[in-house]
Amino acid sequence: MKILDRYLIRQFLQTIVFGLIAFTALFVIIDLMENMDDFIDQSVPGNFIIEYYIMFVPEILRLMIPVAVLLACLFTVGKLSSQNELTSMKASGLSLYRFMMPFLATGLFISILATAFGGYVVPTANKHKVYIEQTYMKKGLVALGGNIIFQDSKTRIVNILSYSTFSQQANRVSIHEFDEKYSTKMTSRIDANFMRYDSAANNWILNGGTKRTFTDSNETAENFTTMELNNLNFKPDDIIKKQQKPEEQTLDELKEFAEERLRSGNDPTRIEIEYYSRYAFGFASLIVVFFGLPISANKRKGGLAVQFGISLLVTFLYLVFMKVSQAFGKNGVMDPLITAWFANFIFLFIGLVNLIRVQK
Repeated sequence: MKILDRYLIRQFLQTIVFGLIAFTALFVIIDLMENMDDFIDQSVPGNFIIEYYIMFVPEILRLMIPVAVLLACLFTVGKLSSQNELTSMKASGLSLYRFMMPFLATGLFISILATAFGGYVVPTANKHKVYIEQTYMKKGLVALGGNIIFQDSKTRIVNILSYSTFSQQANRVSIHEFDEKYSTKMTSRIDANFMRYDSAANNWILNGGTKRTFTDSNETAENFTTMELNNLNFKPDDIIKKQQKPEEQTLDELKEFAEERLRSGNDPTRIEIEYYSRYAFGFASLIVVFFGLPISANKRKGGLAVQFGISLLVTFLYLVFMKVSQAFGKNGVMDPLITAWFANFIFLFIGLVNLIRVQK
């Protein structure tokens, strides 16, 4: 039986690899055609174009792994069925459940790898891809984010209108200090036109602003041209991290970001959905094995074309279910964890129903 298992796993993995190579090549060609004008207009060197697409490949692989696994299920098992190999296996006493074991084991292994790959490798590649877009393709040169608000200490809140990664300058900065005993009582406020970080002195330098001090009896104001602050606990990388897009954040960073938003009184639902969706999408490869194998277990006409068509249709339906559930989750109708796994639950249920009904 080990020989048969190795044979099935080898056929399965070969089809997955072929599918990933084909899908990746297709995506790269389409994206290259779309970005060709930007590459030419900005005179991007060839080595950076190659580097850009090397960094783009992990994201493509993350998206296409479940599709390739589903296509491999449909094609591999469909081929065995059409060539009567599956019939011979059943005639020798091999049940469909036992036949599925190598595929399920492979699907579980791929899901674990895909989760780690999508949670850590892909965000790192996306960061570098965004850097190339901003530096050489001149995309996204607008300052990062807007209205950046965070708590720097137990008594300090910082408000930054925008932050530029290129000049490392924070614009329209407000720093609010509150009384340690009475958290609603403001003791001072500093407003500055912009602020830059002095890496040599490890402090922030504010330019063009006003510092106001509040006491129980009066308020004083002092204008300044420059002011050094060495008691701030954040650095430029911390501001950039707060403004990273979810696709640029690892699983650990997403979890930390959600906890930080909760502590600051903001709604972490969207971040939590993204966090749980990383796991759910990673394990989609295992779900599609349950879904795809029963469909392919019986003979059907059309060969590869039909298998490919079914694969695309199922992928489309899966994405629709995922987007619809996320819309409900982001509006607070569904719990973030249920939202992320809803599409997987639906397709797993359908797959198990088909598995029960299929001829054993």
